[in-house]
Amino acid sequence: MRKLTLIALGCACSLHASATPIDTDSTLVTPRQMEGITVVASRVRKAISAGKPIQVMGKAELKELGLTDMAAAVKRFAGANVRDYGGIGGVKTVSIRGFGAQHTAVSYDGVTIGNTQAGQIDLGRYSLDNVQSLSLAVGDNSDLMQTARHLASAGVLYIETERPHFDAQSRPYALWAKIRGGSFGLLNPSLRYWQRLADSTSLSIQADYTTADGDYPYTLVNGSETSREHRLNSDIYTWRAEANLYHSLRDGELNVKGYWFYSGRGLPGSVILYNTTARERLWDEDFFLQASFRKRLTRQWQLSAHLKYTHSWNRYIDINAKYPDGQLAEINRQNEYYASATIGWEPLPHLSLSLAEDLIYGDLRSNAQRPPQPKRYTSLTALTARYNPARWDIMGSVVATYITEDVEQGEKPQDRKRLSPTLSLSYRLLPNEALYVRVMLKHTFRVPTFNDLYYHQTGTVGLKPEVAKEYNVGIAWQGQPFPFTRYLSLSVDGFYNDVKDKIVAFPTLYVWKMANFGRVRMFGLNVNLAAELAMGNQMSLLLTGAYSLLRAEDITDKSASYYKQQIPYTPQHTGNGSLTLKTPWANLGYSLLASGERYCLQQQTSAYRLAPYWEHTLSLSRSFRWKNGKLDLQATLRNLTDEQYEVVKYYPMPGRAWEVSATLTI
Repeated sequence: MRKLTLIALGCACSLHASATPIDTDSTLVTPRQMEGITVVASRVRKAISAGKPIQVMGKAELKELGLTDMAAAVKRFAGANVRDYGGIGGVKTVSIRGFGAQHTAVSYDGVTIGNTQAGQIDLGRYSLDNVQSLSLAVGDNSDLMQTARHLASAGVLYIETERPHFDAQSRPYALWAKIRGGSFGLLNPSLRYWQRLADSTSLSIQADYTTADGDYPYTLVNGSETSREHRLNSDIYTWRAEANLYHSLRDGELNVKGYWFYSGRGLPGSVILYNTTARERLWDEDFFLQASFRKRLTRQWQLSAHLKYTHSWNRYIDINAKYPDGQLAEINRQNEYYASATIGWEPLPHLSLSLAEDLIYGDLRSNAQRPPQPKRYTSLTALTARYNPARWDIMGSVVATYITEDVEQGEKPQDRKRLSPTLSLSYRLLPNEALYVRVMLKHTFRVPTFNDLYYHQTGTVGLKPEVAKEYNVGIAWQGQPFPFTRYLSLSVDGFYNDVKDKIVAFPTLYVWKMANFGRVRMFGLNVNLAAELAMGNQMSLLLTGAYSLLRAEDITDKSASYYKQQIPYTPQHTGNGSLTLKTPWANLGYSLLASGERYCLQQQTSAYRLAPYWEHTLSLSRSFRWKNGKLDLQATLRNLTDEQYEVVKYYPMPGRAWEVSATLTI
């Protein structure tokens, strides 16, 4: 019954898109936008006209849905799979359309976040408070001036932070203070300050602290017997600070960002009978400094460049009698140096070209016995062409990858070289209607991480990269078909993906080893619909959501019992929907997040099954304004029905939880 209802949710009201249309008529655009211009709803949104599937959520939508957590927001995208290990401080990673998290890049203000050790990014380290827009692109976002690193990824999550903005007659500063609290000991004060230093220069500083004990209740089931337990070792505290300097140039801009994050957390273990405790602890520290420069050199030429340095440190402790000293302690340090430059050229009115070069150096140092201390040197070169006459938009690129590594101890892998092409096209079917058909073909590959290659006894130096192929065909439309619709948009995309030489942990006689074992075939459907309905002059109803059908089959071994069965932790049906009533007095929001059944292992038996789940959320917000300030109050109730579910087997998620916040802007 739940499966049928979930399918109906996707077919009838699967909704998701940003409420703000975006014009994409020009290929090479000036980065500085004019202030005070209203973009009307009839302008064609980038998500509709692009040749690749793109989903966008703006700041207003994030607020109206009561979303305060990055992972919770990403779950709203069709085709996104967020792996959540439970607990308040559990690691949360994102993947798209059945690919592993290592295939999905995360971009923070135009620059990719790197993690050569694990290859996946913990979304819990980034705050939604200063996010202006959040977008998920299959392939990439079709920006001609983007980095080669973006073009080399199977999908990209783009996080764009809010920039300072001032009224011409207002004070040259703004202060934003917020206090958030909720269930399970959650407390999160944050502060942001904007300062206009000159007509073309502004500064933004933000800091926040989060703490929670994570001691939420759950039900432990043992056959016909149940017991009420509390999640242990799920506490967390984090410090986060960010500073940005923005400087506008004539036909260009220069932005500098510094970011620091520190956390200490318990790692809640798997919950099994007679063992609900966990004694693993993790401390993390991240720091990066990045600079981005973009300028139109002439009418035909444009330049974009990025520099970034990242330092990451983590300390892991597991207290257990099985270790000789009673505990295992690991310390890892990563450094990454990144440089990128993209030159754009428009030789003809409808033809644009770009050449991007990314250079990356990464190393990992560990306190393990006889550590290899690997170093990786990467070159990514991308040539992109775009042709957009009349109703066509055709874009093609090829990425040349060269990777070499050095180690201080042991063996190192062979150098890797590969060409990865991409082709996408979009065609406007009707000259006076925003109705587009789109096609995309993309080849990418995922290089083994340092953990895959070198980690203790499990790493395998001879691993080959995973090779992935993506195919997408879709149709998208936006319009105002009725007088009471401020906008209505719909997109349907069918896709087929193929991954070979999949990197998995494979059991040997004594230990698990990383190996190229497996081929996965994925196909499915993503549906997105969004609408705003006018209810008089001052009221409106927003509808947003998404539905995804994904069949991800293991086709490695025809003789295996799990041949053509769904791969682990991949639901066949997922969806979400939401309704937001906007009034002059308050905004009331309701959202639903649903997932079909999954299995934690290849053998699809009842012992390995994870049941479908539904999560309902209610939010209520109101703003109070006066001459020089504003107060925003918000209350959110999550998991309204107190449903117990697991995203990862034996890692129960929190039940019903409340959250309130107050935000003062002056």
